[in-house]
Amino acid sequence: MDYSRRSFVKKSVLGAAGITIGGMGMSAKSYGNILGANDRVRVGILGFSNRFKDSLGKAFLKYAEEMNFEFFTVCDIWNRRRDEGQAWHKEATGRTIGAARNTDELWEQKPDAVIVSTADFQHTLHLAEAVRAGADVYCEKPFAETMDDANEGLKAAKETGKVIQIGSQRRSGPNYHAAYDYIRSGKFGNIIAVEMTWNVNQPGRWRLPELTSQIRESDTDWKRYLMNRPYEPWDPRKYLEYRLFWPYSSGIPGQWMAHQIDTVHWFSQLEYPRSAVANGGIYQWKDGRSNFDTMTAVFDYGPNDKPDEGFQVIYSSRQTNSAGGIKEWYFSNGGKLDLDTNKVNSDGGLTERNASAMGKQAFLLDEFDLPQIKVEAGAATGSDPLTNAHMKNWMDCVRKGDVKTNAPVEAGYSHSIANIMVTASLRTGMRATFDVKTKQVMAGGKVFKY
Repeated sequence: MDYSRRSFVKKSVLGAAGITIGGMGMSAKSYGNILGANDRVRVGILGFSNRFKDSLGKAFLKYAEEMNFEFFTVCDIWNRRRDEGQAWHKEATGRTIGAARNTDELWEQKPDAVIVSTADFQHTLHLAEAVRAGADVYCEKPFAETMDDANEGLKAAKETGKVIQIGSQRRSGPNYHAAYDYIRSGKFGNIIAVEMTWNVNQPGRWRLPELTSQIRESDTDWKRYLMNRPYEPWDPRKYLEYRLFWPYSSGIPGQWMAHQIDTVHWFSQLEYPRSAVANGGIYQWKDGRSNFDTMTAVFDYGPNDKPDEGFQVIYSSRQTNSAGGIKEWYFSNGGKLDLDTNKVNSDGGLTERNASAMGKQAFLLDEFDLPQIKVEAGAATGSDPLTNAHMKNWMDCVRKGDVKTNAPVEAGYSHSIANIMVTASLRTGMRATFDVKTKQVMAGGKVFKY
């Protein structure tokens, strides 16, 4: 038990994944010593979204000059977004970049890498296109909203061996690396329960009424936008406010739960839940949406071959009242690991008095602080500094040809299974499971599709 928490946290911050928040990464001189470091990496912007403009693009430009990366083109099927992308880059760098009206044109331009920031349901389909075109990929989460799409994306990634980073930024946070190291060290004890919330009170969340009134079908390519989704007539809301509408997005599961449930897979080293049940509804924001504004999911996690081992995860989220904010609590028999306050303590741990009834010894965790990185409920999932660190890690791996990013394609595949299980349960009212043989989510004995 000779265990220095100070040394442990220091090691986690400075060494666990080669990450620091203050001075991340090598110097320009160090990069010059790496084979191929003098070759400029030409990166395409695939989908010029608000998320890209406000976070991903800024994170990339923070390191681009040092690491000899550059944006050289922006691809978007809406002409307005292409123009905005070029103008944004000109203002940010003073340099002009090209444009592509669709991915056919983009692949003809032969990018070395792309950042995928398109609609939720398009992510893994565009990733599959990109890696088969020879590009490394930074892909926003959710990885996929259906298992058919997830399976296709994973297959393409495995076939090509390209460098892929899924946009699960928590995997680049020093507090999360410290939590992972602590849990995996055995000092925490077995995970026996997890509670997670993500609450906001934002009527306009995912709404874009001004843009929706301005866009015209002739300005974009609706059929190409739909990709493999069932055809339906042009609907500007489903183009711009897609996060409110299934099957273009699952809404809360894909946007918010994907971040938090990913840490469960990471910390526990379990690839997916054994089962999920969920319920919810559109209780407040009745604006024509089909995705719920409130939901709760309960997961059972554990080894499939050991049904008597495992733990429960309770996830709840509402867009109608922000009380509670973001919460990520991990429990063992000895206490709690809190990734909101970034503290480990003995709350709820087994005291001597209660242990004696079972013939056991008391188990109370020592209290200490993890590195302090806080995710704000109203923010774009913690874009600074987590996205900076995450983007830097991807750029490092692209430069080195190292496919072991902080959030590899397998992480995206796993969070997609959990998301799709919740979506299946929400939409069928049935308990959902994952069939490892068919690689499909099952609900009520049937494969869940749309």
